[in-house]
Amino acid sequence: MKTKHILAATLVACATLNSVAQKFEGLAPTPPMGWNSWNTFACDISEKTVKETADLFIKLGLKDAGYEYVVIDDGWMEMERDPETLLLVPNKVKFPNGIKSVADYVHSKGLKFGIYNCAGIYTCGGYPGTRGFEFIDAKQYAEWGVDFLKFDWCSTGGENGGYAYQQDAKASYTIMSQAIRKAGRPMIFNLCEWGNNNPWEWAAPVGHSWRVSGDIALCWDCELNYGNWASLGFWQIIRKHPDIRKYSGPDHWNDYDMLEVGRGMTAAEDRTHFSMWCMLASPLILGNDISKMNKETLELVTNKELIAVNQDKLGIQGYRFINEDGFELWVKPLSNDEWAFAFVNMTEGDLKISYDWARHYVKDGLVSREINWNNSKFSVRDCIDHKDLGDTSKKFEKTLTRHDIVVLRLAPKK
Repeated sequence: MKTKHILAATLVACATLNSVAQKFEGLAPTPPMGWNSWNTFACDISEKTVKETADLFIKLGLKDAGYEYVVIDDGWMEMERDPETLLLVPNKVKFPNGIKSVADYVHSKGLKFGIYNCAGIYTCGGYPGTRGFEFIDAKQYAEWGVDFLKFDWCSTGGENGGYAYQQDAKASYTIMSQAIRKAGRPMIFNLCEWGNNNPWEWAAPVGHSWRVSGDIALCWDCELNYGNWASLGFWQIIRKHPDIRKYSGPDHWNDYDMLEVGRGMTAAEDRTHFSMWCMLASPLILGNDISKMNKETLELVTNKELIAVNQDKLGIQGYRFINEDGFELWVKPLSNDEWAFAFVNMTEGDLKISYDWARHYVKDGLVSREINWNNSKFSVRDCIDHKDLGDTSKKFEKTLTRHDIVVLRLAPKK
C-alpha cells in the first residue's frame, strides 16, 4: 500500500512539472569542486574512507585550493529498502554509524557532503534506485544533511536493459529536482544522464550540472567497449559534443565527468586532462585515491592559477580555435578582459610550438569578445610553470612533450 501511495505522488508530480519550482538557484556560480569515490573505489566505499578523505582535504590543502564536496558514489546502501518505512538503509558494515554521522563529520571540517542514487529502479551497482521514491528519498537526504546529489541513469528502461518501458529523462530528473525542492535543503543536483537525451537543452532549470557523455576511462583517447555501453578516454569526451558550450554557465554547467588525474596516465596526460577541464569550465571532481597522491599530482590539482581559469566568474566554456600542425589551440574568455590560451600537443612525440599572436584575429561571438592584435597587447603568464613570459609583441615558443599542454593567461596591457 505504501508503495502505491508513493507512486501516486510521483504521478501527480509528473502532471505538474511546469507549475512547481525546481532547483535551488545560486548554488554553483562557478563549477563545483570536490572528490567522488567511484573511479578508485567503485562500490567498495566505507565510513572510514570518507572520513579519512575529509581529513586529507584539510591536511593536503585541497580545501584551501577550493575543493569542498566529498561525495559517496554507488554501493553505500543495503540491497533492499526497509520493508516498513520503504526508506533506503545504509550498509551496516560499510557505514555502521549511518550516513548522517558521516555527513556531520564532513561538515565539521568545513566541507560539504554528497551522495549518489539513480533515476531507475536500480542503481548501476544493483542497489535500490529512486524510481517511484523520489520524494521520500529527497526528504531522507535532507535529514541526513546532504549537499550534493549525483543522480545516475541505469535501469531506466529500453530493450537493451531488458525492460518493456522507457523512462523519460526530462520528466525523471525534473521530478527529482522538485523532490529536492520540497525537502527544503539546498543541494547541488548533478544529472548523470550520460548525454543521451541532450540534457544541455532542457536541464538548466532542473539541475546545476549534467554529464555530457558516458563514463570516463583511464586513457588519453581510447574507447573501452563493454557490449551495450562504452567508457571513453578524456579526449574522446572532449570532442564528443563540440557545439554545446553555449548551454554552459553559472549555475548550469556541462560536466565532462570525474577526473582521472593521478590514476596511471603519464604526467603530461594528467596535466592536459586537468587543464582542459579548467578550460572547459567543467566541475573539478577528483576521482583518485588522494591518500596516495604523489607530489606532482598534488601540485597539479592544487594549482591555483589553473583553478582560477576554471573558477573564473565570467563562467564561459572555452572552445577549440585552431587545429593544425600537430597541435590544438583552445581559447577561453575570462573576466576583466583577460583570456586563457591552451596549446595541446596532439602528436606521439615532442612538438615545438612557435606561435605568432598577430597571425590570427580572435573573436568569440558567444560573449562578443575579440582581439585585434594590431591595437591590443597582452602580458603572457604560464599558468603551469608559474612564469611571466613577456607579452604578445613576440612569438610564443615552447617545446611540448607527447600529449602535453601549456596554459597561458593573457592580461591586457595599458
